[in-house]
This record gives sequence, C-alpha cells and structure tokens, in this order.
Amino acid sequence: MRESRWAGILASGVLVFLLARGGVAWLLAFVALVPWLRTQDAQRSVAGALLGAWGMAVAYTAAAFAWFGSAIGSYTQVGTVAGTAIVLLAAPLLQPQFLAFALVRHAVGAQRPVLRVLAAAAAWAATEWLVPRLLGDTFGYVLYPARLLRQAADLVGVAGLTVLLLLANEAVAAAVARRRAGVRTVAVPLGLAALVPLLLAGYGLAVLATLPAAGERVRVGLVQSNIVDYERLRREKGAGAVVREVLDTHYAMSYDAVERQHAGAVLWSETVYPTTFGHPKSEAGAALDREILQIVDAAGVPFVFGTYDRDAQGEYNAAAFVAPGAGLVGFYRKARPFPLTEYVPPWLDGPALRQWLPWAGSWQPGAGPRVLPLRLKDGREVPVLPLICLDDVDTGLALAGARLGAQAILTLSNDSWFSAQPLGAQLHLHAAAFRSIETRLPQFRVTTNGYSAVIDATGSVVAGSRMGERTLVVGDLPVHEAPWTLMLAWGDWIGPVAAVFLALLGAGAAWSRWGRPRARPVVAPAQPLPREVVVLPPAARLVAGLLRTFARGNLLWMAAAVVLGHGDWHANTLAQIRSFVALFLAPEVAAWLVLRAFTAGVAIEDGRLVLARGRQRLQLALREIVGVEPWRVPVPLAGAWLQLASGQRWGYGIAGADADVLARELGGGGASLRAPPASPWTAYRLARLSVRRGRLHHPVAKFVLLPFVLAIPAFTLHQHIAYGSAFGEIQSFGFAAYLKGFALWWAAWAMGVVLCAAVLRAIVEALTLAASVARPAAAAPLRQWAEGLALAALYLGLPAWLLLLT
Repeated sequence: MRESRWAGILASGVLVFLLARGGVAWLLAFVALVPWLRTQDAQRSVAGALLGAWGMAVAYTAAAFAWFGSAIGSYTQVGTVAGTAIVLLAAPLLQPQFLAFALVRHAVGAQRPVLRVLAAAAAWAATEWLVPRLLGDTFGYVLYPARLLRQAADLVGVAGLTVLLLLANEAVAAAVARRRAGVRTVAVPLGLAALVPLLLAGYGLAVLATLPAAGERVRVGLVQSNIVDYERLRREKGAGAVVREVLDTHYAMSYDAVERQHAGAVLWSETVYPTTFGHPKSEAGAALDREILQIVDAAGVPFVFGTYDRDAQGEYNAAAFVAPGAGLVGFYRKARPFPLTEYVPPWLDGPALRQWLPWAGSWQPGAGPRVLPLRLKDGREVPVLPLICLDDVDTGLALAGARLGAQAILTLSNDSWFSAQPLGAQLHLHAAAFRSIETRLPQFRVTTNGYSAVIDATGSVVAGSRMGERTLVVGDLPVHEAPWTLMLAWGDWIGPVAAVFLALLGAGAAWSRWGRPRARPVVAPAQPLPREVVVLPPAARLVAGLLRTFARGNLLWMAAAVVLGHGDWHANTLAQIRSFVALFLAPEVAAWLVLRAFTAGVAIEDGRLVLARGRQRLQLALREIVGVEPWRVPVPLAGAWLQLASGQRWGYGIAGADADVLARELGGGGASLRAPPASPWTAYRLARLSVRRGRLHHPVAKFVLLPFVLAIPAFTLHQHIAYGSAFGEIQSFGFAAYLKGFALWWAAWAMGVVLCAAVLRAIVEALTLAASVARPAAAAPLRQWAEGLALAALYLGLPAWLLLLT
C-alpha cells in the first residue's frame, strides 16, 4: 500500500512536470492526476488520505514550481538548494487545495461516487478562492497551449477550467478502476471524460467565430532592455551610472519605436525608473523627472513606465502615465505587491522580522483597479487598465477594470527573478494572457528581460520576445469596449459557487444526521391506490406532454435570459411577467386542463378495474392484465401502460398512480411490474420515489408564501428609495396604487422563485439521470442529497441573496 501510494504520486508528479513545460503536453492534463487519484481511492483513513494529499502537494510543487525555489534562493542569497527546500517544505501552504480536496473526497466516501467527485472538485475550487495564493496559480493554466479549449475561460474562468480538468481526471480514474468489469462498464466514465475536451473545443470554435474583429487599432512599442540585477550593477558602477545607463538605453529604444516603428505609445517595464517620479527626493531626481518629460514631449507620443509613487501612507510600486504637452496624467499603484519582498502586512512587521528578512520591502498596496487615458498622437484617448506584475494573476482586477470601461490592458512586469529559470516567466505570461481571454481585451505586456508580448483577445501572442534579450517588441491591435462575457457579468464565480455548494452540502449532512427524518427506502411504496388517476389515450398524453415540456422548457430559457442579461427584456419587469404568463403559465394551465379532462375515479370491483368519470365508465377484467410497464419518461406525469394477456398494451395509459402501486393492487389478476430490476430507468424512477415530500415542497409554500415573504423587504426598500418612507406611495398616490405596486413586486418575486426552482429541478433531474446511468445504486442517495440542497438553496439561498443586496 505504502509503495503504491508513493508510486502513484511520483507518476502524477512526472506528468505534471511534463505539463508545466507547455506545448502539446497539455493533452496530459486530462490524465495527469489519475495515478494519484487511484492511490487516494485505496486509502481507508483520514490520515492516509491527508498523507497522500501532502505528498501530491510536494510533488506538484517540485514538478511545476521548482523555479520558484531557485528564484527565492537567488533573491535571498541563501542558494538554490536552500530556496528549493523552503518551497518544498511550504508546499502544503502553497497548494492547500490538495488537502481540502482529499479531505472532502474521503469524507463523502466511495458509496456516493458522483457526489464525491462534485464535492471534492468544489473543495478544490473553494479553497483556491478563499485561501490567499502566493502565486495565484491554478491547474487550469496548463490548458493555455490549447487555443480552442482555453476560450472557455470567458465563461468559467481559469478556476472553471480547473474544475473541468478535475472531473475529467476523476472519470478516467473511475474507468481504470472498472477496467476488469468489461468494455461497457468502462465506456461510460471514458465517454464522460472525453466529453470535457469536446465541449471545450466546441465552445472555442463557436466563440472564435463571433469575437469582434473591428475597432480602431493602437500600435504600442514595448521596450525590453534586458538590464537586470540593479544591485550588482550599483556595486560595480555606482547608482548614478546605473540610472544613466538604464535611462539612456530606454531613450534610444523608444526613439527607434517612435521614429522607425511608428509606435503610437511606448511602454517601459516595472520599476524601470528607480525613484519617485513626480515627487523627487532630491534636485538630481527633479532633473531626471524634467528629462523624461522633455523626452516624451519630443517623441510626441504617451509613455507609460514603472516607477514609485508616495503619499502620507508610504511608497507604492506604480505606473506613471505621461503625455506630450500635458506631463504627468496620473499614477496606477500596484494592488498586489509580492508578500515579504515588496510588502509586509502591518500585523507581521517589526524589528525582529526585518532582522530575519532584511530584503523585505516596505511598499504599500494600491487601492485597486484604475482606468487611465492613453492620449495618442492622433488625438484619440483610449481608456486602458494598467496592471503591474502579480496584478495580472488576479482575475478580479482585470474584470473590474473592464467594467470601468477599459479598452485595453497594459501590463508592466519585472521577471528578472526568472533569469535562470525561464519556465517561471513563461507560466507568468500564460497567466497574464488569460486576463485577455476573460475580458476579451487586447493586452500589451512589457517585462525587463522577457517575455514581453502583444496579446490579442483570444490570448494569442501576436508579437513577442525571447527570454534574456534586448529587443523592441512593436505590435498593433484593435481596441474596443469589452464585449459581454459571463465572467464580466458574474465575476470570478466558480469559487464562490463552489463554497456555497460545500456549505449547503455540510448543512444537508447535519440536517440529515440530526434533524431530518430518514429518507424513504428505495422499494415499492406501501401506499394505497389513489382515488383518482389520469386515464390518457396516446394522443392526449402527447398533447399534454408537449404543452408541459414547452412550458417548462421556456422556464429554463427565461432563466438563461435573465442570467445572461441580453436586451431590454432583462430590465423590463412588466415584459418579463407578460412573457412568463404567455410562455409558461398559459401552456402549463392548458396542460393541466387536458389532464383534468381525463381524470377519473379508480376502484377495483368484482375482479374488475373500474375507471369512472361522471357517467362514463371504463372496465377491464383483472385476469386480462398481466403486466404494468412504467413510463420511461415521466411526461406529463409519472405513469404506466397496462400489458394485456393478448400481448397488446391497453389503449389508455394511467398517470397519477405509481407503477408499483398499480402492480400490487392489480396483482390479484397476476399482473407484475414489467421493468428490468437493474435498468437505469428503474433506478431513476425509484430514486424519484425515495424522497419524502414535505410541506416545504408544496407549491403554495414555494410559489406563493416564499415570494410573499421575499417581496416585503424588497418592496419596503423600494418605498424608502422612491418615496422616502415605507408608506410614501400611499401619501402620494393612494392605497390602491400602493397595493398595485406591492402586487407587482409579489408577482415579480413569484416569477423569480419559479425560475430558480426550475433551474434547480433541472439540475436535480440531470444529476439523478446521470447517476442512474453511471451507477444505479447511487441514484437514490444522490437524489436525496440533491433534493435537500435544492430546497435549502431555495428557502435559504434566496433570502440570503436578498440580504446581501440590501
């Protein structure tokens, strides 16, 4: 066991090592964690699962981030070996998602494989979102070389790509575990694993065909001077000589960019001007400031360069925007200074720390994203979002800047840390490119010594440099307002959703253990034949089924329209209500009327099944009934066909009574349930029966009382905003207008609750059906958990969301 555990971890570590090198190795992303997952499946204790997670965290860090240990050793002058040892010892802190993943996976258990996979992936994503990440890395970045697959980052972010990769790896691991059970058993998980890259590729093809190609182009020159190790140069040449060399090099390369390459703007790297621009500390500093202003005026194009800024709170790593004829336009202050090198939290700072870590910086973090104007020579003013170094691994900063109106991203970095380990600089470039995919904004990225790049809205590098060369990179791209993306609308939503899912899962487990009645066993329900059933000829079933499918399908369409926020419909409550009535209520009521028209009383009298509606009676001798065949698709209701001794089906289907009940009640005539006991449809049907329907499931509770409760605070808040008090509308327009207004809010909330319930119902049914196909024995437990979570999301999630809004 011990040997196999470490062998599995080593195998996954090797695959991650190959993945981190890029290129076509991205194909390994869908199987890289499989050896480790197989070893985790064999663990029988929490300690064993956590030990395996610790080992994988160390292997993952060694395979993908050994360069970071080398960089730490070089920066702190403790050496590569010591730096690498520090990083490996800190691996569980750098990669805590492995521990959370293994713990949740073990807690859920192998008896509920689908739930275990979903919960473990959610634990991974939630941990990466909640726990501060030193490098901001996530597994999904390995898909950068796959141009088609990475486009889904505008939908689910890199965190979503990570979750999809985890699900694919789990599916392959399940197939490996079942390899001796036959091809058919292995085919299902392998098909699910293959579905992940196929869906990603399909989305990539669709989105690449619709990306905006138009827009006024901006041509930017990126100055990569390849002057690194300022401290060594200061010791050898003196501070003044180094500053002179740096500035003269940048002046000369900028002249080439403007005069020969016709750049409309010039970008220098992070901290290239090593003092406070605009706030000189000496007369020499003031002279250098004037010199730069003169150079910009002579060039006639704007310059953006890394420098320092300061105020009463301290100094900041900053980007200065300087325009010809206008001088300093503004500063952007780096929002994410690197911990313990650029910035020390006040609670940790002190003489003892400074003694132990003499290299620790004293810069302050900036306030957040800021959009600044890039005033071009032709008179155009392009709003751009500046990011500095570690800022470009923060999805939230890029999305916030896009929402503020940025039309391009300017990234300044100093990747000289990675001079001896170019892999670190390469991974940093890939991370930065994902910000362009998520926002669909072009990006101009300059570094001190590589990799500088011009990145388009698909994340592709259209012009770039090599590592360790002095070069000028010039490229032009169309700039435009950020088009709508789900990430732009929702933010980096995968992590919060995963955290909520885990919280609901935990609440459901506590409820199940301490307060919830035991779920019904998955057997034929011991309940009597109902008084009424629906006797449906095929044509009536078809009509009612089409009406109900149309109505409930429209609910999902309307929910998607609300979420996506397209068009005026999204913001027009009356239009939403009219659509709700026309597309859902009307066909739903029509389906109900059809069902009521064929509803009949049911009884067994003198060896006959008697179905009566008014004066109409249908009778069928029990001896003629030899079987009860459940409907595979419970549309418009769950029901069954009656099989006759003649070998034919009876001409009417019976809905509203479960097939097990019918088979038991008609058993006197020899009828039996005609369904294979191990079929997916039987598992699906019994899973639906396994959930106890309480009062909270009643439509009045869900769709009348809950919206009423939600409408009260929302309407009251509206009254305060619009009329100054809770009853201001009564004083202005009378009681009738007040009641009409509340009724409108109540109707809007009722519609919202119905849409939420429809989405939750679709998720529950899809999970149940998937479990019924993949693992029938797990369908009922999964259904019970899913029903509980859906109910909690409706009754607890909606009030919590309203509370957050207010």
